[in-house]
Amino acid sequence: MTFALCLIQSTQTQTFLDLLLRASPIAKGVLILLLIFSIYSWAIIITKWLWLKNAEKATKKFLARFQRGGKLSELYQGVDADDRSPLVRVFTAGYDEINNQIGEADGRVRSIDAIGRVLQSATIAEVSQMERRLTWLATTANASPFIGLFGTVVGIIIAFHGLTTASASSIQAVAPGIAEALIATAAGIAAAVPAAIFYNHFLNRIKALTATIDRFSLELINLVERHYVKANV
Repeated sequence: MTFALCLIQSTQTQTFLDLLLRASPIAKGVLILLLIFSIYSWAIIITKWLWLKNAEKATKKFLARFQRGGKLSELYQGVDADDRSPLVRVFTAGYDEINNQIGEADGRVRSIDAIGRVLQSATIAEVSQMERRLTWLATTANASPFIGLFGTVVGIIIAFHGLTTASASSIQAVAPGIAEALIATAAGIAAAVPAAIFYNHFLNRIKALTATIDRFSLELINLVERHYVKANV
């Protein structure tokens, strides 16, 4: 029974490979293009997953230090230059602005609005960095099914065109060509589905990180207003 099952699977694999080898040049070109889309998408998915995992872990660690209280200068001195948290870079930009204002105004913060603008600008830069390459996933999710459909339509046209030279017009005459053509649609869907799933997944995680940065920025501004407007940081 096991031998028979293996034989059936081997035959199916050979049939699938035969369909790929017999595919028209246009169909092969479409499959190669979809393969490129899929490989690059998976590379983005893996790297983005690892990056977000490290960023979220570093962000939680930094927030725990910030919420323990203490001077901002001590928090700043404990910041790692290679920290992977976007929140740390936003804080660094904000603290540099606070420090510059104190140095120019005899130990007093002159403009809370200026600090807010610096924090907002740093947040925009970090969000843009987090969303980098996600457009490729969106493009793959949207374009791959249409690319596969194009290959299928061309393959079906070629298959039906072959009926003009076939000795008998029957389903057996066009079935292999239609089967070859449908491979392109399957490949397009296979490339699009993971890209669409992970695109939405990453967007949700980035939105959560962005909300965390926004809340932190407000807390930092409130802290400066309460304790550091007339005092050294």
